[in-house]
Amino acid sequence: MLKSITSLGKWLFIVPFVGFGIMHLMAGDKMGGMVPIPGGSIWVYITGLAMIAFGISVILGKMDKLAALLLALLLILFVVLLHLPGAMKGDQMATGSLLKDIGLAGGALMYASGFARDNSVVG
Repeated sequence: MLKSITSLGKWLFIVPFVGFGIMHLMAGDKMGGMVPIPGGSIWVYITGLAMIAFGISVILGKMDKLAALLLALLLILFVVLLHLPGAMKGDQMATGSLLKDIGLAGGALMYASGFARDNSVVG
């Protein structure tokens, strides 16, 4: 039963990242203006590929712990660079995104620590 719950949890965790990654690839030019560092759209495409790579890594059970650590770092960068400035101005959307990404970063760190105790989703 615990293995089934863990497997379901992994799928529920990776599906949004694959979806977000695809969305980044589809709308990179539109999202480029939100990037607060030089490079704009290229960073949107890179982060989209990174999120998809995380999902693939977990599905295959290959280098998934490292991928989870890198995902957590990416999410923390999103919090600091994208969401915190707006949240500090009282923007509720930015605050919601900040809280979401902090929670997801926590989940990625738990995965990276071996909390799930299973190396792959398949199985």
